[in-house]
Amino acid sequence: MIFESAFVASTSLILYHHLGYPLALNALTGGATCARPERPSRTAGVPSISVIVPAFNEERFIADKIRECARLESFGARTEIVVVCDGCTDQTVRRAADAIATLPEESNPVQLIVHEINRGKVAVLNEAIAACRSELIALTDASASLPRDALTHLAEAFADPDVGFVTGAYRIPGGSDAQQAYWRYQTEIKRREAALGSPIGAHGAFYAFRRSGWTALEADTINDDVILPMRIVEDGYRGVYDPAIVITEAEGDAPVDDLARRERLGAGAMQQVLRLWRLANPRRPGLAFAFLSGKALRALMPFFMAAALVSSFALSFSSGAWGAIFAAQLALYGLALAVWFFPGLARLPGLGPVTYLVSGYAMSGLGALRYLAGGYRRPWTRVGAEPSDALAEDSLDAGAIRGKRVLDIVVASFVLVALVVLFLPIAIAIKWESPGRIFYRQLRVGLRTRHQSNLFYLTKFRTMRADAEARSGAVWATDRDPRITRVGNFLRKTRLDELPQCIDVLRGEMSVVGPRPERPQFFSRLEREIPFYAERTYGVKPGITGLAQVFLPYDTTIEDVREKVLHDHAYALRLTAPGLWLRTDLEIIFRTFAVMVLGKGR
Repeated sequence: MIFESAFVASTSLILYHHLGYPLALNALTGGATCARPERPSRTAGVPSISVIVPAFNEERFIADKIRECARLESFGARTEIVVVCDGCTDQTVRRAADAIATLPEESNPVQLIVHEINRGKVAVLNEAIAACRSELIALTDASASLPRDALTHLAEAFADPDVGFVTGAYRIPGGSDAQQAYWRYQTEIKRREAALGSPIGAHGAFYAFRRSGWTALEADTINDDVILPMRIVEDGYRGVYDPAIVITEAEGDAPVDDLARRERLGAGAMQQVLRLWRLANPRRPGLAFAFLSGKALRALMPFFMAAALVSSFALSFSSGAWGAIFAAQLALYGLALAVWFFPGLARLPGLGPVTYLVSGYAMSGLGALRYLAGGYRRPWTRVGAEPSDALAEDSLDAGAIRGKRVLDIVVASFVLVALVVLFLPIAIAIKWESPGRIFYRQLRVGLRTRHQSNLFYLTKFRTMRADAEARSGAVWATDRDPRITRVGNFLRKTRLDELPQCIDVLRGEMSVVGPRPERPQFFSRLEREIPFYAERTYGVKPGITGLAQVFLPYDTTIEDVREKVLHDHAYALRLTAPGLWLRTDLEIIFRTFAVMVLGKGR
């Protein structure tokens, strides 16, 4: 009954969010839109406005953006344009300065602010907004194009003193068909939410708000275009969606970049639910309905989809009908995965949108889990502002790296859900045999690039005595090591001691399949004695299991490690193509399960 209830509840919420909520919005609002006041006079009551353009490595767009902003229909001295270059490493600053120098005198004034070090978008916005004294603040991306009368439309909307922020329609001419359909859907949802009281968030490419309602954002804010305007709405204002302000993005994201963006959006959505819960105030029923049915459910949707899959899997052992339901979900997700690795399949009717939806939710769920596990806590800096991580090495296929992360989250989540019932008896057995902690945490070397090495604490069930290294210090385990307990020996043979590492995978510090993570104490010694030892992990996260782990025993000598290094390099070569990587990872995962079932681990 528990699994049946979980399945019914999760599928009901999935259907409600995707079908019931849009239908309810349509029924509640019909063709209604937010009414706007008449066009204001150019001589009286016109608000002052500052347009802020944050820019990092925007050399392709910055000159056109400055010329566009300078030509915006405005009201003379009451409008200013502020371009903030945040530690740019390309020609953005020079091209911005050249564009400003060629502006005619009658254009809107443009101020250029240059920061030599990349500080992150939120820090730049907080400083720039605080320095402005205009009544209205508009934020716009360098790659976004605006209609010439955009500021005039803003003045019309803000003539109503109850309006706290304004956003417009969003277009991506260069995006895929699936991206286009997604943004058309989101734009329509925002229009109808606005008719209920306020759109839930703005389009980050361009939105405006009252300076008097603004408060500085926390440094770890992920999506300023939701947190900032909705806090203004929390204070009693409302938001306006103005379809006459058409925001056009210069180009759509490549598939890999789009997935990375949606992972971040998933983390941002979870952050928004936790920080904007006051929007569910029943005293503003329209706003509460839109927030709970739209934003909150969207953030939780990947978890409902996982719950439906796991619960139907558990029920599939009870009847053929449940087995068919489980198989149908697997087929849906399998099709999406196949299209991702073989893009030509997207030409088949319906497969493109299905892949976009499923892959998007997978990445959103990953982002949400990473946020809940402590990720995304440092200020955001744009890609290129610091050494990259998983995509650092040119030889690795970007699609394989992103697909690998999706597989990590699926496998780790499934293993945790399926085997969580074992945690309590394992914990009792460990404590029963020997005193000490249940879990063993040890510092290991994680992802490496040419520029940096990341360290993390690996988590396992304790298999040795608590004082195992009190006298000897850091040493490798040996055959029949007396420090290993009887329970620990069983856990090692079945690999159950590594179950808690699934949490490290969800945190983004490890992968399910990858090179073995080494202790820092051994790493420098191995790097000196084994050629290309450090390079074996460039751009590849360490794994719970791996090519070397399933074919070779635990290391006890330097020679054992030499042999494993060859396997690690061979595995890295498999990451040069998505299809080759997928076959390799699935084979290693199946072999690992065989080791667990047959008790052949050490």
